[in-house]
Amino acid sequence: MEPDETTEEAKEADSPDASVEESPERETRPRRARPRMLRNIPLVPVILVLLVLMSAGAAAWMYFARYQPNQRTDPRVATAVVKAASEGTVALLSYSPESLDKDFAAAKSHLSGDFLSYYTQFTDQIVAPAAKQKSLKTTAHIMGAGVQELHPDSAVVLVYVDQSTTSKDRPDPTLAASTVLVSMARVNGSWLITKFDPV
Repeated sequence: MEPDETTEEAKEADSPDASVEESPERETRPRRARPRMLRNIPLVPVILVLLVLMSAGAAAWMYFARYQPNQRTDPRVATAVVKAASEGTVALLSYSPESLDKDFAAAKSHLSGDFLSYYTQFTDQIVAPAAKQKSLKTTAHIMGAGVQELHPDSAVVLVYVDQSTTSKDRPDPTLAASTVLVSMARVNGSWLITKFDPV
């Protein structure tokens, strides 16, 4: 008895060796693989690193543009600035009723800008009348001074000062210690006081 042709065809269809003709549409083109390094780096950390680097660069630029002049300034300039600030502070805080005009003129020679105008008005309207009426006499002594900021044409000096005051009502000296930030500016080759801020 010959095998049934239908059965043979079914076996051939079920055979694993049966060739299956693949459609050209199902053929996949090779995908261009991204470099492994780029695929493994998250995007957000990269952006953060770039921002940090940019901030560091900006900070470095600010330092060299604004503060590096301190390093280029001759050390002798710092000495001159401290001396000018100290002498100016003593002149500002020292006066006697017998020599007010002379004392105020000496103080003004250390000042510049708006502070000179303020000091002139303040001494004329307040200090001079009180000094004459109460026989006020003050004497200042510098206990120490140091440069806080130093640039080619400006500086800030921290000054420690003791001030002794006597008056007609209180002949015994009254002592007062204070700390002052003295802002300086180079004007026509001389260091002059432009601000005088107690701290």
